[in-house]
Amino acid sequence: MSPEFILLILQGILETLYMTLGATLGAYILGLPLAILLVVTKKGSIMRPNPTVYKILDTLINLLRSVPFLILMVAIIPFTRFVVGTSIGSSATLVPLIVAATPFVARLIEQSFEEVDKGIIEAALSMGAKTRHIILNVYIKETLPSLLLGLAIASTTILGYSAMAGFVGGGGLGSIAINYGYYRYENGVMVVTVILLVLLVAIFQNIGLYLNKKFDHRRR
Repeated sequence: MSPEFILLILQGILETLYMTLGATLGAYILGLPLAILLVVTKKGSIMRPNPTVYKILDTLINLLRSVPFLILMVAIIPFTRFVVGTSIGSSATLVPLIVAATPFVARLIEQSFEEVDKGIIEAALSMGAKTRHIILNVYIKETLPSLLLGLAIASTTILGYSAMAGFVGGGGLGSIAINYGYYRYENGVMVVTVILLVLLVAIFQNIGLYLNKKFDHRRR
């Protein structure tokens, strides 16, 4: 465990956290509005059903989710270069990570929103609540524990994507595992990076479970 190796691992951890947390934030910023549109426009919705809009969004999300991450990452290299000016490194990896994670996050949020009792929504509508109030005060408030648990699931999935990005110069622990552990046959490096990735996944999952229990009013 030389000082150079320790610094390399620390840099890999920081880059992995940067990619995972940054992509999770970006995916939720884009995925939440998509999920809201899906729920509001879905056939049978008691707010603003629009089957055409729902079908377009549903098809787009399904198409993006069906593309393997590594293929997607390579396919949108021109777009990545346009956005960040390069196609390698942790910052460049954020672009395909967000593109890949957004439809996944949208589905997670949509599933959480589907758990809301329609009776609560009907009661809010009968009292004159507008769509935006129902979204904020009913959907998000009622599903907050589920959303927080979904946040943990999304972050661990994105963490896995970031590790795969190491094959194409994505940076982070995945890049260290590929460049040193795989190509240079340094098994010790591979073992350390795998252990660290497993620990990060466990940390994200435990944080999500803790927040889920903390904000779940049904457990009180």
